[in-house]
Amino acid sequence: MKKTEINSMEIARLAGVSRSTVSRVINNYSNVPPETREKVLRIIEQYHYVPNASAQVLAGKKTRTIGLFMIEAGQVSSDMLTNMLIASIIENASSRGYYVLTHILRNAEDAESIRGVKDIFYQRRIDGGLFIGANNDEPFIEQLISEGYSVAIVDQEKPGCEESNRIVANFDNESGMMQAVKWLAGLKHRQIGLISGDMRRYSGPSKLDGYYKAMKHCGIPVEKKWILPAGFNEQSGYEAVNEFMRTGVPLPTAMITANDSVAFGAIRALREHGILVPQHISIIGFDDHALSSRFQPALTTLRIDFGAMMERLTNSLIDHIEHRTSGFTKFAVDMQLIVRDSCREN
Repeated sequence: MKKTEINSMEIARLAGVSRSTVSRVINNYSNVPPETREKVLRIIEQYHYVPNASAQVLAGKKTRTIGLFMIEAGQVSSDMLTNMLIASIIENASSRGYYVLTHILRNAEDAESIRGVKDIFYQRRIDGGLFIGANNDEPFIEQLISEGYSVAIVDQEKPGCEESNRIVANFDNESGMMQAVKWLAGLKHRQIGLISGDMRRYSGPSKLDGYYKAMKHCGIPVEKKWILPAGFNEQSGYEAVNEFMRTGVPLPTAMITANDSVAFGAIRALREHGILVPQHISIIGFDDHALSSRFQPALTTLRIDFGAMMERLTNSLIDHIEHRTSGFTKFAVDMQLIVRDSCREN
């Protein structure tokens, strides 16, 4: 018999118990005699009965599902770091008995796409959502938070916004930038540029601000001609360098990039212009991408423990959903300089 052909009333009739007893067994209440519980479970197993999820939600029960929303206009499947983040979230949610509904939002300004995401919350298909790749100020996310939904966000800084249902995980970009600039200064570099990230996301301006502070700390003057605008993907790094090369302005002796993917694109563009790393210019990335140690040259970078970060963020979201934690949650993860082959003494 198919599960669609049987309901809880039929299960009760077959087991010779009341419908409320079936409900207590399904919800694992303790006030059911062991022999009755066993009989009901046997019938449930025999007929492959599954409680109606919609009815359970209407009754106020959790779906035991969290939403993972990736905001990315490009290809997600080809990026190893993104795939690792997704896998880490699914693994940690599964260990807590939660499913993960995943969704890629190509354009956060498209009204229909945004409505689709909000409907997932409104229809109570998930108990809470986790957003990666969002702009620092994303109106529809702020609306979801204001409406009381549990929301976790990677990379956000909004002073004064400390709602109890907001969970934020950031990177200590100031620490990372200080490590990068100090390392290059120790290699006697005095001309250090930056390929910055997307300024709409918090990591963009926070890395830029960290760069200014680190350069000042090391007594190195900042040349704005060597601050190149880019995004957080390989193509943006490639295009930023090509655009700069068209200006005819001489390159600095070293550059720090917004992340490793940007570094990959920048090095590819430099190579096409006959400029080798590190022979002609030193390059430092951020993130320690899975390919960074195998890239040619192996990339010096700032390592972030994304696995530990996603574990903490996922658990924080579930703890909020289960009311194990109350109040605004925010944390930052540090990073560690990993020295490889893309830098040399000036």
